[in-house]
Amino acid sequence: MIFKRYGGKLQSVRPRFDANAMTEVGFARDEELALAVEEFEAQYEQSEVRELTASSEGHVQSLVEHTVLHSLEEQVLDLEQQLGGHAVLVVENATGRDTPKTRSTQRTQVEHGENRLHFQFVVDPPLRLGIYRRRH
Repeated sequence: MIFKRYGGKLQSVRPRFDANAMTEVGFARDEELALAVEEFEAQYEQSEVRELTASSEGHVQSLVEHTVLHSLEEQVLDLEQQLGGHAVLVVENATGRDTPKTRSTQRTQVEHGENRLHFQFVVDPPLRLGIYRRRH
């Protein structure tokens, strides 16, 4: 399960990574579970933090950006699956302060005597996910 903090509560969320959205690396509340921060902290303790990022490059801008977001989403879902029911993930990035975004650069390359645009996308800053395990 993945949680994100909204005010004084941690709510369960699902990744919603969309190249067409203003915030490409986003999460949607799924309303499966919501806990007050104090209640969550009483039940769980942080065991580690993982920083996830992705990059891709190619000649088609939209395809490269979609590839980066898909790769990041797969990393999140793989990590969630590896934890099973033994732990939960919490999005540690603060909205508006260190929100992960896709960053792009483009350059012109000469291929077979023709100018072609080449795009590179990377997620920066990384998506930070805290791994929290139940207290004993």
